[in-house]
Amino acid sequence: MSPQDSQPQDSQPQPTPATGEEDARLTEQDGILTLTIDRQHKRNAISAQVTELLWKAVDLLADRDDLRCLVITGVGPYFTAGMDLSQPVGNRPGNPETQHVHPGWNLRRDYRSHHLLYDELESVEKPIIIAANGTCLGAGVEMAVSCDFRFCTPQAEFGVPEVHIGIIAGSGGTSRLTRLVGPAWGKWMAMAGKRVGAEQAKQIGLVHEVFPAETFMDDVYAFCRELTTIPAEVLGVAKLTIDMYADVQDRTVQRHIDRLATTSLSYSPDFLNRAARFGFKPRYAVPSWER
Repeated sequence: MSPQDSQPQDSQPQPTPATGEEDARLTEQDGILTLTIDRQHKRNAISAQVTELLWKAVDLLADRDDLRCLVITGVGPYFTAGMDLSQPVGNRPGNPETQHVHPGWNLRRDYRSHHLLYDELESVEKPIIIAANGTCLGAGVEMAVSCDFRFCTPQAEFGVPEVHIGIIAGSGGTSRLTRLVGPAWGKWMAMAGKRVGAEQAKQIGLVHEVFPAETFMDDVYAFCRELTTIPAEVLGVAKLTIDMYADVQDRTVQRHIDRLATTSLSYSPDFLNRAARFGFKPRYAVPSWER
């Protein structure tokens, strides 16, 4: 029985109408959208169908104001074992538009498509949460480090084993991972191909919290419900500015970003109404378009 199977069902998002997906499914409840990978016979390896559904989930999250966050999780002992290498990659047989193109071009195109997806996970102005129910490898780590919050069970392990088959994790498993955990642990995982367990992953900053398997998804959704109480505009601005700080090292520029972000929020109805409860009164006139 997976951790999800043992959870009380009243706190879990309920299925939306069936869409015909077999490898994964989308559910939603109370503004929380959940993508669940369910390919246990393949250790939840990421198929083309899973990738397409992830694109759909990100588009829904970006386009619908009623959706406040996205949770990505799996079923069984694996969150995901990474990309499904049994599926064609690069030059696809039978495709007349690409069969005569150099395979290297096709590989770069495929990598670019993964880069665009993970870039979108990183840039969409809403929280995306990884709920690693079990082992997370390869492209699963690349997906995870593109997201905002990461949780796992005590049984989870994380690794980027691509070096063992003669390649590097080229869709963020090297660059984003290193930015997140630093060069030392980046080399440990992406260069030496070593795995880290749940508690070690928390210590190095790869995951935010390790929740008990028995209450795992309940704990994840409790965190998500906390997020939904924060104004959406604040979450979006915070996500954008924090990511900017990681890319901009100049402290003067960082302070400019602070001031611009704060200015945009200081006249928002959310801030004015909430701050008024504590006796706050604006020092400057509120623009009429914000009243």
